[in-house]
Amino acid sequence: MRSPLRPLTRRGLLTGTLGSAALLATAGTLAGCGTKGAQQTEAGCKSEDLSATEKKLAFSNWPQYMDVDEKDEAKRPTLDAFIAKSGIQVTYTEDVNDNNEFFGKVQNQLAGCQSTGRDVMVLTDWMAARMIRLGWIQKLDKAKLPNVEANLLPSLRNRSFDSDNQLAIPWQSGLAGLAYNAKVTKEIRTVDELLTRPDLKGKVTALSEMRDTMGLLLQSNGHDPAEFTTAQFDDALNKLKKAVDSKQIRKFTGNDYAPDLAKGDIAACIGWSGDVIQLGFEDEKIKFVVPESGVMLWSDNMLVPNKASHRANAEELINYYYDPAVAAKLAAYVNYICPVKGAQAEMEKIDPDLASNPLIFPDDAMLSKSKVFMALDEKREKEYETKFQQVIGA
Repeated sequence: MRSPLRPLTRRGLLTGTLGSAALLATAGTLAGCGTKGAQQTEAGCKSEDLSATEKKLAFSNWPQYMDVDEKDEAKRPTLDAFIAKSGIQVTYTEDVNDNNEFFGKVQNQLAGCQSTGRDVMVLTDWMAARMIRLGWIQKLDKAKLPNVEANLLPSLRNRSFDSDNQLAIPWQSGLAGLAYNAKVTKEIRTVDELLTRPDLKGKVTALSEMRDTMGLLLQSNGHDPAEFTTAQFDDALNKLKKAVDSKQIRKFTGNDYAPDLAKGDIAACIGWSGDVIQLGFEDEKIKFVVPESGVMLWSDNMLVPNKASHRANAEELINYYYDPAVAAKLAAYVNYICPVKGAQAEMEKIDPDLASNPLIFPDDAMLSKSKVFMALDEKREKEYETKFQQVIGA
């Protein structure tokens, strides 16, 4: 079992090599993302599949998002087993450090209907939605994904940006909710407590990922983050602004809040479940809380880009990772929510404690309180991001 905290967040919009200024510059280009020159269609950008004659695959993923052998980190047990079983040689690259940064790497090729040199890439919901909107992602053959059809969690099916589960298959998922250090503060149950409780003033952080922070605030106001209006967004943003202006919130972070929470330098925060699990291995006083109003559910998704020439090989890989026994081995390493039904029973054989951890295998009650942030069109994505950045002082 790994215990060191990951140095990079899979969710941070402002982490990796992009700072806030770079983010706003990127957001400023979004208005052109849907122009005729960038937009592609399935008919206009056809991809040839060479899988029958080329048994290979290029797989781009985030750092530390694949199981490794504790004695030999060059070995990746589940991936090595896939290669041995399928005969497909996988070039595995950890070159996704930030969603926007990665978008910058591939946008010229995908806008021009050219190969990126990748057959599978793993990106977060909102970036997956953007690329799907631009017509840059190939549809998968559901007949070649029987494990996905059988085992994908119901809560991750039929999302607004992929209603037929043919474009973006979850690799891992996680929750954005509240966390606190019980050594320095009493229990926290609601977003409003975090934003207004006097004993927490100046001891609180929130996430610089707009969808997670604003999704939780929308829920706290009784609105649905999966379907909301601009007026409702502005109402939630005003609540956030009051907490900023009153100095209740010390700062906005990527997952660099984690060491401060562990040390007690901050008392409570908006945070991610995977981080809190890892902190909890070291200190049981670090608690993750599903707010009474609800929690945000996010996923990092496997996508096959246009002009990837090994789609069938990619489908074989995707289907393999939806075998519950394989999914359990992966989840035992990465500690995020496993999107595969049946993996919990398999985890019992590996680590019963992890099998009972609701942050890896949420129960129906927890999932019923979770929401996926609404897919945004270009105009609203730019508008909401700009407003949010202004409030958080980025």
